[in-house]
Amino acid sequence: MKKIIVILFLLIYPTNSIAHIGHYIKFKKIEMEIFRNGELIGYNHYFFNRNGEETIITNQIQFVVKLLGATVFKVEGYGEEKYIKDQLVSYISKTLQNDKRKFVNLTFNQKNKKFDIKGSSYNGEASPDNVIGNWWNHKILQASSQISPISGSIKDQVVTFIGKEKINLYGKIYDVDHFTLKSKDMSIPKNKRLDFNIWYDQKNSMILKVSYSRMGNWEYKLRNFD
Repeated sequence: MKKIIVILFLLIYPTNSIAHIGHYIKFKKIEMEIFRNGELIGYNHYFFNRNGEETIITNQIQFVVKLLGATVFKVEGYGEEKYIKDQLVSYISKTLQNDKRKFVNLTFNQKNKKFDIKGSSYNGEASPDNVIGNWWNHKILQASSQISPISGSIKDQVVTFIGKEKINLYGKIYDVDHFTLKSKDMSIPKNKRLDFNIWYDQKNSMILKVSYSRMGNWEYKLRNFD
């Protein structure tokens, strides 16, 4: 049965075609709200700018977790992905997590066809098959590994198709495909593992919802797109 599901997944989501940047040609922005334990605490917004064959996606994220009125966890960050046609050529990000600064500087090396990464958690090369772990890009559901958009670390992942479902998002019903995305290496400390549930709208080529549990129950929900 699992073999049948894998074959079906490959037929529905052919690896080469779905990653095409042209799938996002209609988008100017994607706005997601961030919830923790059912409470709205912040946002994660993506903005698309195009100039000929160049596409730049900027990412803004901010959220604050409070306990008894005191701030216990705060994140504010900015990122920028640049593509020429379908090729990611650079990515930069700066993130302030509480008082700790994190960063990524990534460029595509034309000579060896690999990514050169300088990040707060990793410095070195990476395969061009990696995807930046941002929620605007449905290629994350096909990749075997991802690059942290905050620190540059590389994590191998396993994506599993759970099934087709209907979800209610801000009063609207969507037909979606439900996936799990987990770390391949289960020896990684639990607080650093990938462990997400993802609901994907194939019709609009968009991730509508992401959930995970880590010091509470978190949800990223698509609020608006244009």
